[in-house]
Amino acid sequence: MVFCLENEEVRRPLGSTMVHIQASEVQQLLHNKFVVILGDSIQRAVYKDLVLLLQKDSLLTAAQLKAKGELSFEQDQLVAGGQLGELHNGTQYREVRQFCSGSGHHLVRFYFLTRVYSEYLEGVLEELTYGPAPDLVIINSCLWDLSRYGRCSMESYRENLERVFMRMDQVLPDSCLLVWNMAMPLGERVTGGFLLPEMLHFLTQLQPLVGSLRRDVVEGNFYSATLAGDHCFDVLDLHFHFRHAVQHRHRDGVHWDQHAHRHLSHLLLTHVADAWGVELPKRDYPHEDCSMPPHLGCSPGVNFVPGPLPPPVPSPIPHGQHRGLTIHRGMPRCIHTSPYHVPRTGAPCRQRPRHSDRLIHPYKLDRWPPAHSGTWPG
Repeated sequence: MVFCLENEEVRRPLGSTMVHIQASEVQQLLHNKFVVILGDSIQRAVYKDLVLLLQKDSLLTAAQLKAKGELSFEQDQLVAGGQLGELHNGTQYREVRQFCSGSGHHLVRFYFLTRVYSEYLEGVLEELTYGPAPDLVIINSCLWDLSRYGRCSMESYRENLERVFMRMDQVLPDSCLLVWNMAMPLGERVTGGFLLPEMLHFLTQLQPLVGSLRRDVVEGNFYSATLAGDHCFDVLDLHFHFRHAVQHRHRDGVHWDQHAHRHLSHLLLTHVADAWGVELPKRDYPHEDCSMPPHLGCSPGVNFVPGPLPPPVPSPIPHGQHRGLTIHRGMPRCIHTSPYHVPRTGAPCRQRPRHSDRLIHPYKLDRWPPAHSGTWPG
């Protein structure tokens, strides 16, 4: 897999700018939280950037973004799959990672998925049922689903989306926040590792097939956002936010650089803070400074402006100076920042059946393999 930028022009490093959300604030926001991230290599990079941001204010390196299945990354641990098994690009590839902070107050776990719903996912859900209850689940699966499972992949994807949201609604505790990350936009040339060699050859030779896959991603995003809304889950529209950020996409047409992933983390954590009723600190920065290099905006040359944060709370500390996180006891606001916004109807909060009423026993079949081999660290 080659990680080169689509455009090689020099950009300012993030070190000369600043990060909207600092590591100390991420530590506060996720204090005593168990975060579970599920998905493909893009979601693995989401996991890595969050693990890094829980420890220090620095960016991922190109080598860290490219690495796959390594035994350890920034104090985390490979629990199953990856280098503990066989590294390959097949649909049976597994990788389970976990990070537990030195203080013991932060737990982040990642499961690699090649399909949004499968027997393997049922094993993961069983672990989440009998293990510690997650506070935040971040999930996406799209490219593998649409490119590796036959001609009827879109129909299967829609059915599996319904299954996974139904199962998540049954298994996750009422207090858990689930965020569906919509798939990010593909490039005009796609050479990602999720493609079979023969399919990669056809996509390289026939550009219309690439366009078809790109349209399938848009269609899949529409279905996933709609179904997530039907189940009252949160949706983060990364396709919308990064639709003009082509200079931060690698030449494989699928993956993104460290600046894009830090901005993704900012979007994600801002969304989580808003959902939890937490106000993030405000700061004043020079107008020419931004959290991303130029061209990561709504048009070339326009700096990206993140969505609005919760309204400020009166404070004696002047605007622009650091202050801690503020907890709002009211309902979180609803921010319309995506063309896929699904209006909420009925009660403001999701109403789920009690734990004892959740019908999870029919899915616990001995013939299904466990989600991972080995034991959890700690």
